[in-house]
Amino acid sequence: MSMAQATHDRSRPSAVTGPRVAAIRTAFPPYQYRQEEILAALARTTLLESEVGALVLRKIHASSGVETRSLSLPLEKLVDLARREDFTEQNRIWLDTAMDLGEQALVGALRTAGVQPEEVDAVISTTVTGLAVPSLEARLAHRVGLRPDVKRIPLFGSGCAGGAAGLARLHDYLRAHPGQVAVLLAVELCTLAHQVKDGSVANIVAGSLFGDGAAAVVAFGAQRDGCPAGPELVDTHSLLVPGTEDVLGWDIGSHGFRILLSPEVPALTEKHLPTAVQGLLSRHALSPHEIASWIVHGGGPKVFTAVQQALDVPPGALRLTRRSVAERGNLSSVSVLDVLHAAMESPPPANAPGLVAAMGPGFAIELVLLRW
Repeated sequence: MSMAQATHDRSRPSAVTGPRVAAIRTAFPPYQYRQEEILAALARTTLLESEVGALVLRKIHASSGVETRSLSLPLEKLVDLARREDFTEQNRIWLDTAMDLGEQALVGALRTAGVQPEEVDAVISTTVTGLAVPSLEARLAHRVGLRPDVKRIPLFGSGCAGGAAGLARLHDYLRAHPGQVAVLLAVELCTLAHQVKDGSVANIVAGSLFGDGAAAVVAFGAQRDGCPAGPELVDTHSLLVPGTEDVLGWDIGSHGFRILLSPEVPALTEKHLPTAVQGLLSRHALSPHEIASWIVHGGGPKVFTAVQQALDVPPGALRLTRRSVAERGNLSSVSVLDVLHAAMESPPPANAPGLVAAMGPGFAIELVLLRW
């Protein structure tokens, strides 16, 4: 029996009843730009020929709450690639960059958690900004040294809800296998999907918000020995709203990924988020006012307002979310993991409850209850 197999099932008694997050690491491309630089580059594209015009373009960028973003390519090269509408080339660059960033995040998270690659029992991956068959985690498995028998759970299509959905699936898997270690990998290169010839308001809003990055989460089952201090994944809840399939997502064609982003998203959030949150918190005799840390996906300023109004939380509750959006932009599934990473660096008191919340295509809401 190998050393990896011998340690594979080691367990210990624990007061913790659910899986715990052992480490999170993020990775970003080296090309970082201020929002003003991105606006200037987009203003030189064919967007100005649309009826929206330069004034609306500047207004949308100014109100986005974004200050800097990391891009997968130098800005002028990114704009030139988008002009050519070559989905084959875009997807090739997406795959090369996703592999590099995914490896950085995954290796960094494993190292921080004190876990050898061969000790990982399951890997979940989520992305919505490119296509790869075999999927990203399959391509990375041998590259980073995961076992050949590692269980793989690739997710596609969850979009901005993918980070929370991935944490939920980590919870589910490790509740069933409490002596094991599982990892979540999220990679989103949103700017490679941007359509500079699309003059719709939805596309201009997306161009003002989205950035690129990756995140990896290492989690231990409750009976697994040696977990660093981190939040417990207590419970999960999902809500899928009927009749909202066209509210958020992609129109996929030869042009690549064209954004679907309805102005209904904030209203849907305000209407349905309280139902989902109540459904989860009521199982644990909790109210929103008892949540010590809000780990919310940074959809954009109007979504921030909708979350605050829906749950009656003070603006300061979303401080880490606003900071993530200002520094990184909207990272789709990676955003909520970036916020959780920041929360882990300065956690609330022990046993305090926290809540992970993200909204995505479907229209879907994904929640994870934490205990610090």
